[in-house]
Amino acid sequence: MQRHDEVWKRAALVRTYLQGIRGGIPFGSEQIEMMLRVIEARGTLVRSFADLGCGGGALTQALLARYPEAHATLVDFSEPMLAAARTQLAAHRPAPHLVIADLATPAWCDAIGGRTPFDAVVSGYAIHHLPDARKQTLYGEIFDLLAPGGMFINIEHVASRTPWIEAVSDELMIDSLFVFHTQQKGGKRRDQVAAEYVHRPDKAANILAPVEAQCEWLRAHGYEDVDCYFKVFELAVFGGRKPPA
Repeated sequence: MQRHDEVWKRAALVRTYLQGIRGGIPFGSEQIEMMLRVIEARGTLVRSFADLGCGGGALTQALLARYPEAHATLVDFSEPMLAAARTQLAAHRPAPHLVIADLATPAWCDAIGGRTPFDAVVSGYAIHHLPDARKQTLYGEIFDLLAPGGMFINIEHVASRTPWIEAVSDELMIDSLFVFHTQQKGGKRRDQVAAEYVHRPDKAANILAPVEAQCEWLRAHGYEDVDCYFKVFELAVFGGRKPPA
């Protein structure tokens, strides 16, 4: 199967995403707040966590702000993404552990070394680049790396039920990105935003799956308290807990 996600190894695309898209994702702050709320509801401190497909490190930054003494492991297969995360987190102590590894193969588990088990594993807009069969297997690998009671939260781009809903979702994304760009010097027109950031060539890398199906995959692996905790069209926060010992 031809892989389209290799485009994320290109520095230019990484810059486009981090500078022109990530900050304009609709309800981006609410998604992160929901992630933190669900993890905090476990009732115990997060001492160690992993951020899979970490990108520029936005989820790690949020977790470390809440749990500053936690040991963070960031995984990505894109050197430019890891470089951006390294810059963002350079001053934090204990220093986060950054790992170049590809979630498309089970070898990523070996690449993180002896840093498991994790109290939490999070991912943001990364796993949807994997084929559905690999998504399901990855969820099982994550389950095995969690400590008893550990939480997996995925902030993710998921499939719409109909083309009409997909079109409405795209319009929300365009509007949100347009507002984001109008707040910057030399902001783009709405039609430019639509052309450059939504109807863009790298969308071929998206392999979207319904959130309902992905929750069922989690349950099949043994996760408890599985649910979609927050959803706006194609943007979802879902996950589950490994049963306590």
